[in-house]
Order: sequence, then structure tokens, then C-alpha cells
Amino acid sequence: MEGILKVCDVKLTYNTKVKSSERPVIVQAADVYKLLIDYVYDKDIIQYKECLKLILLNNAGKLLGVAHISEGGINETSADIRIIMQAAILGNASSIILAHNHPSGSLKPSAQDDLVTMNLRKAAKLFNITVLDHIIVTDSGYYSYLDEGRVL
Repeated sequence: MEGILKVCDVKLTYNTKVKSSERPVIVQAADVYKLLIDYVYDKDIIQYKECLKLILLNNAGKLLGVAHISEGGINETSADIRIIMQAAILGNASSIILAHNHPSGSLKPSAQDDLVTMNLRKAAKLFNITVLDHIIVTDSGYYSYLDEGRVL
């Protein structure tokens, strides 16, 4: 019975030998898109299934890391706000950018994309973490909530 009463540990590890001065600075949505296309999204699956990523930034806008949040099917993936916030908190992020791909190639956000963005902003605010943007990625471009004036 003793074991069943213990709270489970959830861990996110962040091991790096990158000096702060060597971390890239994220200034605009185009920087995020380049990072995602060049280093994060597998070009072989970007048109195959949806994947949700979380970009973690420090106070200076320097990249702390990219957390893989979920992987789904052709037209959806799980966007559990608790998992997203857990990664942001454990990763010591001051600000975050949510990103996911649309395998269809459409850059238009869905109603679910809008709802996740709104709910994430509310949750992050409780921890003084800023949601800078939510970016939808395809192999030929991106949609930025910030650039479209939809994240304040």
C-alpha cells in the first residue's frame, strides 16, 4: 500500500554543453520557421502526420530547447495544456512558442488551434510565462498568430 500512495515523478531532461552566448536568438516568426524546417521537423513526415512542438526561450529570447509534445494522425494531435506547461516550467522557460504542422499543406488555423492558443495563454500567464506565438508549419510556408495580430 505504501507504493500506491507515492506521487509519480515526471522528468524532462535538458542536457547541453552550449554556452549562453552560443544560443540562437529568436526574433521573429521567420526565425522559428527556419529552425523548425532545418532542424526539428522530419521532412519525410511533415506531410504525413501532425506533430506538436514547444520552443522554450529564456528572458533574452535565446533558445533553451525544443520539446516534443505530441504526435498524432493526419489531421490532429493532442495539445494537452498540462503537458505543454510542464515542459515550459521544467525547461525553465520565460517565454514559449507553440508550433505544429498541417500535413494537408493548409496554413489556415482551425477552431481547435485557436482554442489551444487561447487556453495556453491563460495557463502560461499564471506562471508568468509569455506565449510569444503559435506557428503552423507546412513544407512550403508558415502561419504566425503573432504576425497576424492574433497573439497579444
